[in-house]
Amino acid sequence: MLPIAQPGPMTDDERFMFESFGYLMIEDVLTDQEIEDTLEASKRIHADTTEVWRQIGKGFETESAIENLIDHPAVLPKVRALYSDQFVLQSAWCTVQKANSGSIGWHQDGSGMYQFSKLSYPLPLLQLRASYSLTDQSHEMMGNMMMIPGSHRSPVPLPEHQRKALKASPIQHNVLCKAGAVLLFHNGMWHSPMPNDQDFDRYNMHYIYSPPWVRRSDRFETSAEFLERTTPLRRALMGEYDRPDAPFGGGAPPIPFDD
Repeated sequence: MLPIAQPGPMTDDERFMFESFGYLMIEDVLTDQEIEDTLEASKRIHADTTEVWRQIGKGFETESAIENLIDHPAVLPKVRALYSDQFVLQSAWCTVQKANSGSIGWHQDGSGMYQFSKLSYPLPLLQLRASYSLTDQSHEMMGNMMMIPGSHRSPVPLPEHQRKALKASPIQHNVLCKAGAVLLFHNGMWHSPMPNDQDFDRYNMHYIYSPPWVRRSDRFETSAEFLERTTPLRRALMGEYDRPDAPFGGGAPPIPFDD
């Protein structure tokens, strides 16, 4: 029942699976070297972390391995297919879940100030998350992501009393994957990390893509030094351009994709 997709452009079959399930799994995206480099970068970012679970943003400004995944060719074409070539990198969160921890919290992604579910039904795609697994999650209880397929289409929220449960629903899917896989999912998906009963920390690198008018969530502004040295494509994905007619009435400059 796993919606497996192939790296690269979105196929019609994959688009159908994404709309039905709310997520896709792309296996074997990262090479062993990319996994090692990004994991070491993540450990440097979290060198002072003592919390059971923590996320730290904008690591791409200082870590080249994290920057290099912003426009990974296995994933970015699928983001383009879902956003019609006009989007930004709203945030990039490096997350750690400590060894022997029991963190569970079912939720939908979005805004705590004003929930996306209040905007319309079906819930719009305002955050498309590409979650890169940097440590092995091929068995349960390794900090795996738990998902409820199709829940992005449900007008009824997950019952409150189930949101700290390991088994929140009989239809949930506990995602099993190796390091280097990418889980691409809709902000409306009800999901939660599984406990991590391993003797090593679980690391994931999350890239969240949004429409260009969505406010950045991991930074108030992007480092000027980063913008100066990065590629034109990545600079555009930061949303760094002269403000168009308010409120985006004049559109936004095209993103300089290679094709």
